[in-house]
Amino acid sequence: MPDYGTQKMATIGMFVFGLDTLAYQELERRTDWRWAATPRFGARDALQFTGPGVDKITLNGVLVPEVAGSYSDIEKLREMGDTGEVQDVVLGDGTVVGQYVIMAVDDRAQNILQGGRARRYDFAVDLLRHQE
Repeated sequence: MPDYGTQKMATIGMFVFGLDTLAYQELERRTDWRWAATPRFGARDALQFTGPGVDKITLNGVLVPEVAGSYSDIEKLREMGDTGEVQDVVLGDGTVVGQYVIMAVDDRAQNILQGGRARRYDFAVDLLRHQE
């Protein structure tokens, strides 16, 4: 039986998302393609495929440092975004998704304790596919 407590969910560069570290609860991916429209009299526009468009991944999750993960995990993602480096994204099953850049890291602190520390953080990480 696999040990789900230490199973890797995904990696962004060297940052590991896992059930026992920073776990996301939702992975949303949107890929679009570009089509140019040329108007035609009395008919629908003619469409011409012009290539791939945006490929965006959003990871949404909850950090509860008292249970799993660290207060510094979200800050580590921000530091990675600050570098502007392209990161490999690999799912826990070994699927290589591609090269992405960190576009945004959002977090919302909840259940604030004395001293300003939160017991829970909702977070979102937005990644955008990088193309040379």
